[in-house]
Amino acid sequence: MASNTMFAATFMVLCLVSCASAHNITRILTEYPEFGLFNSLLSQSKIADEINRRMTITVMAVDNASASALSSLDADDLKKALSIHVILDYYDDAKLAKLSKNTTLLTTLFQSSGVANDRMGFLNYTKRKADNKLLFGTAQPGSPLSSAFVKVVAVRPYNISVIQVTNAIVPPGLGGNPQEVPVAPATPPPATTPEAGPAPADGPVAESPDESADAPTPSADAPAADAPAADSPADSPADSPTKSTADSPAASDDESDKSSAGKAVVGAASLMGALVLSALL
Repeated sequence: MASNTMFAATFMVLCLVSCASAHNITRILTEYPEFGLFNSLLSQSKIADEINRRMTITVMAVDNASASALSSLDADDLKKALSIHVILDYYDDAKLAKLSKNTTLLTTLFQSSGVANDRMGFLNYTKRKADNKLLFGTAQPGSPLSSAFVKVVAVRPYNISVIQVTNAIVPPGLGGNPQEVPVAPATPPPATTPEAGPAPADGPVAESPDESADAPTPSADAPAADAPAADSPADSPADSPTKSTADSPAASDDESDKSSAGKAVVGAASLMGALVLSALL
């Protein structure tokens, strides 16, 4: 009898604990139609079942407009992306604000799957001092803090917390994520100046205006002013034969003068010879 009483008491305690810890994320979000698409995606991907099996959990929900970024993913990527919106601990606005570090890594449901790579299974949570905003983003290197805390939607301390964030968090590499940090465009090559082609060697030379066909042509009868004169025999002694002195007037005059001078000398000598001879006799 005592053993039966002990068994009944233990069963009741377990039931109370189970009832106290059980939650249904689908039922919670049904009360908020602005999260209807997000709620439907949780059920479609079976992530809702994973959430309901957890004792302590935080769900980061996005409204219908922001959830459209998730609805375009294929089934496998959708499950991964949704599991990143589930933190394996309880966080409400007060607990987030009390975190001592400005940046903290939070473990998600995707990390527990064993297929997360390159810190994709962690969230980077940062308190921005400039405006006191609470920011979230995937912890992959180079990923932006693409989502911000909006409000607490529903809580059951310290069992489940549902908070709203501004944007869906889709890690780079899932479904061509538009939030991926863009690569810098390649530096365009420097513009090159086309080289001037070689001038045609045999091409016609353009006539200048001064050499036009309308310029007057010198008459054939007029002497060319700049035409060189024909070489005369006097100008080219090497090429022309030597002329006789008889043909040259200047040469004749010289010879006459020499003949006259010679005759005078002979005459004078004869006269001197006669005088000397007379004196001797």
